[in-house]
Amino acid sequence: MSKRFENLKKIPDQPAARMLAAANAKLKTKVSAPANASVQTVLEELDKANAPVDMLRLLSVSLPPRECVWWSCVAGRDVVAAEGKSECLAAAEAWVFEPSAENREHLRLVLENEAVDDEATPCATAAYYAPGNLGEGEMEDIAAPVGVVSACCFGMNLKLLNVGATPERCFQVAIDRAVDIARGGNGKIELVDKAEETKEGTD
Repeated sequence: MSKRFENLKKIPDQPAARMLAAANAKLKTKVSAPANASVQTVLEELDKANAPVDMLRLLSVSLPPRECVWWSCVAGRDVVAAEGKSECLAAAEAWVFEPSAENREHLRLVLENEAVDDEATPCATAAYYAPGNLGEGEMEDIAAPVGVVSACCFGMNLKLLNVGATPERCFQVAIDRAVDIARGGNGKIELVDKAEETKEGTD
């Protein structure tokens, strides 16, 4: 087994197929692993099949909601870097650091007033629904849309493809960030390979 996907302690000990079904998500790549195969086993098979999109999809449904939102925020920092400011990103990060009712209410206000032109809207949307319901008070007993958190975080990481690094680099960094977070890390892996950037600058 590959060491790349070992020690994913933040990911629940459940079959990958069960987590995909719970989020109403499917893989496009046909896998030979049994229905009770772990996330690690399926990730290894997808990696060998060169299926990075499906790897991102699986990671998006298997990371716990708060960790998944943080994964999207790390991608969001790259996506909004050129603009320098994002109310949605700031609100999502604030909720990750302190998932309080006050920070969730701020997320709601930001989504109502700032989301139209904000590239990091998926981060804020994922954070708002991460508690699993539609909101506080009367909305607390109403379940959030199925798979909304994973879908937003998956979509946010796909936006990395437009940031400027090669698609292959973007995919692998997004995957490695999720794996690092699943191990208890902060996921802060540079999108741009500094060694390659230096090499290009001297050519």
